[in-house]
Amino acid sequence: MALTSSCNCSSPAAASSPLLARIYTRTSSSRPPLLASPSRPSPLRLPRKSNPTPRCSFRTLAAANGSSSGRRSATEEEMTIESSVRLADGELSFRGRAVLSGVPDAVSATSAAARGPVDGVFLGADLAQPASRHVVSLGAMRGVRFMACFRFKMWWMAQTMGDKGGDVPHETQFLLVESKAATGGVEEETSYVVFLPLVEGAFRASLQGGGAGGDELQLCVESGDADTRANSFQRALFVGATESDPFATIAGAVAAVRSSLGTFRPRAEKKLPGIVDYFGWCTWDAFYQDVTQEGVEAGLQSLAAGGAPPKFVIIDDGWQSVGTDKPNAEDDHAGEADKPPRLPRLTGIKENSKFHSGKGPAITGIETLVRAAKEKYGLKYVYVWHAITGYWGGVRPGVAGMEAYRSTMHFPKISPGVAENEPNMKTDVLTLQGLGLVHPLAVHRFYDELHAYLAAAGVDGVKVDVQCVLETLGAGHGGRVQLTKEYHRALDASVAKNFQDNGIIACMSHNTDSLYCSKQTAVVRASDDFFPREAVSHTIHIAAVAYNSVFLGEFMLPDWDMFHSLHPAGDYHGSARAISGGPVYVSDAPGKHDFELLKKMVLPDGTVLRARLPGRPTKDCLFADPARDGVTLLKIWNMNKFTGVLGVYNCQGAAWSSAEKKNVFHDAGGSGAGALTCGVKGRDVHLIAEAVTDGCAGWSGDCALYRHAGGDLVVLRDGAALPVSLKVLEHDVLTVSPIKDLAAGYRFAPIGLIDMFNGGAAVEGLTYSVLVDGDGMTTAAVGQVCMEVRGRGRFGSYSSVRPRKCTLGSAPVEFSYDASSGMVILELESMPKERVHKIVVEL
Repeated sequence: MALTSSCNCSSPAAASSPLLARIYTRTSSSRPPLLASPSRPSPLRLPRKSNPTPRCSFRTLAAANGSSSGRRSATEEEMTIESSVRLADGELSFRGRAVLSGVPDAVSATSAAARGPVDGVFLGADLAQPASRHVVSLGAMRGVRFMACFRFKMWWMAQTMGDKGGDVPHETQFLLVESKAATGGVEEETSYVVFLPLVEGAFRASLQGGGAGGDELQLCVESGDADTRANSFQRALFVGATESDPFATIAGAVAAVRSSLGTFRPRAEKKLPGIVDYFGWCTWDAFYQDVTQEGVEAGLQSLAAGGAPPKFVIIDDGWQSVGTDKPNAEDDHAGEADKPPRLPRLTGIKENSKFHSGKGPAITGIETLVRAAKEKYGLKYVYVWHAITGYWGGVRPGVAGMEAYRSTMHFPKISPGVAENEPNMKTDVLTLQGLGLVHPLAVHRFYDELHAYLAAAGVDGVKVDVQCVLETLGAGHGGRVQLTKEYHRALDASVAKNFQDNGIIACMSHNTDSLYCSKQTAVVRASDDFFPREAVSHTIHIAAVAYNSVFLGEFMLPDWDMFHSLHPAGDYHGSARAISGGPVYVSDAPGKHDFELLKKMVLPDGTVLRARLPGRPTKDCLFADPARDGVTLLKIWNMNKFTGVLGVYNCQGAAWSSAEKKNVFHDAGGSGAGALTCGVKGRDVHLIAEAVTDGCAGWSGDCALYRHAGGDLVVLRDGAALPVSLKVLEHDVLTVSPIKDLAAGYRFAPIGLIDMFNGGAAVEGLTYSVLVDGDGMTTAAVGQVCMEVRGRGRFGSYSSVRPRKCTLGSAPVEFSYDASSGMVILELESMPKERVHKIVVEL
């Protein structure tokens, strides 16, 4: 039985329980609706009317929909709520500063001021006729700078920047706007406004630019099912704002949306799987679909022998039992050689014959491979790949043993926004040959039986790919949102039951249908693939993962993808993975490794020095365009416990082209251009003050910066900038450590393992003790620094004076001191016998 949704699915009563209170903006009852054609949606730009300033009222949903009794209970009494984000007189403003102008009267606002620290409103609209897709004008946006995350492919987002509404691409799912205003020649404090198109009822929203004037912002809402229609929306878009801190604005906006929707959990509330703290290997770029047990073992042995032992493996596509459809007798076989190959479909939940063939019992199935990986090569986790629909072509209908999954053929319906950005999806093999879709009422059983089989074989988790395809298959199932929710409920339940470490990675999953129903999955691929053979892709990849993480990182921990260590851009990619905060893994073919590079990321025990947050662009890079403008270097910041880390990347010369609908090289800052220069400051690490041991009390703001590429240690005064110059595909990584003033002339800051990209993460404990006042005459120790350090290698610190002595454990240890830079270096010759080394530096 198909899941269905009535035409009033987007009404407040359908979206929420009538027992829940809502905050809404009262509007004029005489307001004309927005007109829209159900067959041909077009934006409407109505003349602006002068409406009184709206009041925010607190009422029950029943009252908002109209009480049958005509009486109001005590819970329906109104109370005024002040919000600095307001829609009045055709203008959406924040603290009196216009964000959108000429907003049609039929666009409504529902206040969210009482839901969290970020001021905000929900926007909706009333339309003349029910339809499955509407495009609504939100008015003009001009005189701003913005960064948008939009889907340039159905599966993946990328970033773009602009200064007016017309620059916003189709399928924009996240829009961050910087607004500045000047009064009397004095620039006011910058405001940050975030637009989050949402899921409401059976409809999913996105933003796009349009209109004859080139500055119009539009809202698109669609169900993906011609029979799932609506004409009234109250909370299709959230607009939140703060001053000074864009990252707080984003986090607060997502929190407000979470409070309203209640359909997802943020990253901070999810259990991270254990793989994120270990080095791993994926079979994809090593073997593609030709993966075998012998190949997997060869790769594991090769990495371990070189001193970079993987502790998890992802057995990617190629292990499953699949087959293509048999040709029908009536098929036209003329020109068969010119046709695309038939799309494989899943024919069983067990592994294919490659894992059962061979001489003797050495190859007897996925369980034997898992056992060998863990017992012979010391792995902690084994993951396997599967598509959210089972396989690329789904589950083949009518296959013996698979009848319970009730698979039927469906042909994807590509949304107009996706077709605008990725027109070849209309002729993609998946669109033309269709997909065997497990019935939503049987998908719980499908996932549970598949995952239970894998778990019984010792598999610890799954990489679930091709997730956005569900948005194209909603016809007859209540629409794209309903189908996606049902599949994700089943997936979440199965993962929770069968993989106790929350072992799941989401992939090809960048639509908000999935994000806004994500309660379990804690790791998400951050961008399109690493393409080892596509030269145009490498700078694009680094920019995309960083900017996408601004949005995705609120929901899950972004995974910046596998890479090749032995590759011309290996160092470029590897350093970015090391500061990403996400998992670090390669897809090297056996015997093709750069161990010098890998040892900058991987400790001898297979662990990694992972940063604490998703890596994101620095505040001054959020609205610049480091892929297109020819002048900007991309700076990426992250936090460790007692230090920060900055990566600087030249990503110029290539980007997605809106004209050619693909990634292309361009002239600005191309490969033939010279070096670009930027300034690096300590406070570019946005939360660097949180690394100060005793809060910010007494901290001068000064930092010690260690440049990984050149091995330079520099002291930067608060507000001072260090110039960094890089050519295309060049990078540098800097450890940023707040300087502690113990006494006059006695200053110290830990740096970490200086031969590793994110060596500052090795410092897991740090305490300072002042022993006597440093008056310049004393012969006694002035201060003592106690550190707990993980790992092995050269450990560096900044000290304004030569230390009196250093001890490792209870024994004195030799060290070097460079008086010109203040660098102290001592050697940690082995991994600690317990969890950490204990180092004491006496000044």
